[in-house]
Amino acid sequence: MNQHKFRSILIGLSVSYSFLTILSPIYSQDPIKPAEQKERTEEEKQELKKKLSEYKPDTIVIRDRRSNLIGIASSASEGVVGSEQIKTRPIMRQGEVAELIPGVIVTQHSGGGKANQFFLRGFNLDHGTDLASNVDGMPVNNVSHAHGQGYTDLNFLIPELVEQMQYKKGVYYADQGDFASAGAFNISYFKSLAKGIATAEGGTLGYARGLIAKSHKVGPGDLLYAFEMSHNDGPWEISDNFRRLNGVTSYSVGDKQKGFSVSLMGYRGSWHSTGQAPKRALRMGDSWLDPDSGLSRYESVDHNDGGWSNRASINFEAHRLERGYEAKTQVYGIYYDLRLFSNFTYYLDDHERGDQHEQSDRRTIAGSKSSYKDISEFLGFKMENTIGLQIRRDYIQNGLFHTQKRARLETVREDGIIQFSSGVFYENKIQWSKKFRTIIGVRGDYYKFYVDDWGTKEKEDRNSQIYSPKGSIIIGPWGKTEFYLSGGYGFHSNDARGVVQKTNAADPLVQTRGGEVGIRSEPISGWQSTFSVWQLDMNSELLFTGDNGTTEPSRPSTRRGVEWANYYTYNSWLMIDADFATSKSRFRNDDPSGNYIPGSIRHTIASGITIKNPEGFFGSLRVRYFGNRSLIEDNSVRSPATTTVNFQFGRNFGEDLSVVFEVFNLLNAHVSDIDYYYASRLKNEPVGPNEGGYNDIHTHPAMPRSIRLSVRATF
Repeated sequence: MNQHKFRSILIGLSVSYSFLTILSPIYSQDPIKPAEQKERTEEEKQELKKKLSEYKPDTIVIRDRRSNLIGIASSASEGVVGSEQIKTRPIMRQGEVAELIPGVIVTQHSGGGKANQFFLRGFNLDHGTDLASNVDGMPVNNVSHAHGQGYTDLNFLIPELVEQMQYKKGVYYADQGDFASAGAFNISYFKSLAKGIATAEGGTLGYARGLIAKSHKVGPGDLLYAFEMSHNDGPWEISDNFRRLNGVTSYSVGDKQKGFSVSLMGYRGSWHSTGQAPKRALRMGDSWLDPDSGLSRYESVDHNDGGWSNRASINFEAHRLERGYEAKTQVYGIYYDLRLFSNFTYYLDDHERGDQHEQSDRRTIAGSKSSYKDISEFLGFKMENTIGLQIRRDYIQNGLFHTQKRARLETVREDGIIQFSSGVFYENKIQWSKKFRTIIGVRGDYYKFYVDDWGTKEKEDRNSQIYSPKGSIIIGPWGKTEFYLSGGYGFHSNDARGVVQKTNAADPLVQTRGGEVGIRSEPISGWQSTFSVWQLDMNSELLFTGDNGTTEPSRPSTRRGVEWANYYTYNSWLMIDADFATSKSRFRNDDPSGNYIPGSIRHTIASGITIKNPEGFFGSLRVRYFGNRSLIEDNSVRSPATTTVNFQFGRNFGEDLSVVFEVFNLLNAHVSDIDYYYASRLKNEPVGPNEGGYNDIHTHPAMPRSIRLSVRATF
């Protein structure tokens, strides 16, 4: 039997078994068959009932950061954010929901509809590399994407529908594979709403938004639907004109212990982009530039950048939790496309027509996730054994084109890509005593890359596999304090186009390894605190750069840091949170150019106070500190630190109506969202040395002070 046949049989058996386990019988009111009950004595039934009451599955116990995860979490770096926390946060962009994860910074560098940029644990994660993102279990990271590996667009999110967000940081979790080296999160939507939601919002800078969401009881299940429209211009000289249409429909049967659901999602966005500008162009009166032609703070060099994107998905999931096992299965399909026009170097390569390029990406994704957990005893110790299978197949058409005013001039490259991946994992948890438990896991991943270069007519393929052992030791609790020692291996995949190159090919799967020591504690009632010291090493790799269609080598790197996250509930109306993170990132191999990693984040602070007055008033004041960063390997050029303050105030009028007033960038700080350092050339600028351009800091400003007013009703 060959390898492909064996893999197909394994996949078929795993998925089929998961379906049969969960769906038979899905409507059973008693998890034990009557015939089995008659065979047990009363003493045996009482023992089984006791064991069930002692078992605490994560999906039921974990609610949000106020929950005490002692005895549940496998590291100090995992947690849950609940819907109540999201409601109390002033959120300017959908992707900023991820900033509720301690240590995460979310920014934007070009156009409201483009994917956000993420920072975490010493990484400039670009648009999502090394941060695995999921919504209702469906992956958001796009492999071999036209604009960069792991491209993560969260603009289709509807924050009001988010029930909770589970996050994990580090390489210590067997169920996490590609892109999860820095961290991973899964956003779960509500399956039903206690009341319908109607929201109307308006604000400065051309902002408007409307949302309606409702659920009904239909047959044995709940039918939920939501529709959202929004528009935003921003402060730019040429407005973003960012328009969003968003819809969700789901039907679910059962509860969190046993049931299934089917959901449909659809999104469309279009926008104009104001990209980063060189600082020398923002200064007036330079000898090469007419004093009246300098750029304003909210203007870009190329006035024709922008794009549009579409996303649609269908998702089926089923789950069943019984006294001796827990089974889950999921099958999903996703359609996605993007056309993105950008110009980062202006007139560096083409002195007459400019360097604008179009990146086009269209794909369909099919995948499944299945897991089975056996809950039993081993020599009198409580034990859980989990086995899982994850499959994904992407059919991709993408291209890079030289353009002028969005009209194609020439094709740089255009490809058809098929990328297949399958991951199998096993995890064992044993509670050796009341104050000592272990988690040991291993993961194996197989990848196949196939690239059809439509320009050269060459077809290449390559496959690769990698194995990742992981584990944690948990000691305690003593006085509501628990200690963690975690370590393991992870990986991320590289772009298929770079992987299959005949020369200078990238490693298909790049190994990462890390470790962490952590503490989770409740020093006083209501104060949840975690502290961790971590390190992450990455092997040498070659990264495909979507902006210019080439591969660029990078060196081995080490990142290490400290995180301290706190959430304090003083009483029913006052909550305080404060999260601190610091890290050090360096290349390991010495090089004359220097060992600093450009864009790597150093310090972050996120803190806020939330008030809920019994008379109906509520509010939140939040501060975010985004530390300075090296922009070049020798650390001679740095991005300055930024601090922004956001404010929210509102009042509930009865149970069904509230008015909310929000101010973003309350102090109107003139800071940047993102900074880069590279060579570019402006239209009237003399040609630089060796027919090149001029190195400069290229900056994209943070949004100025803006105000939003919303009316929210339930029905």
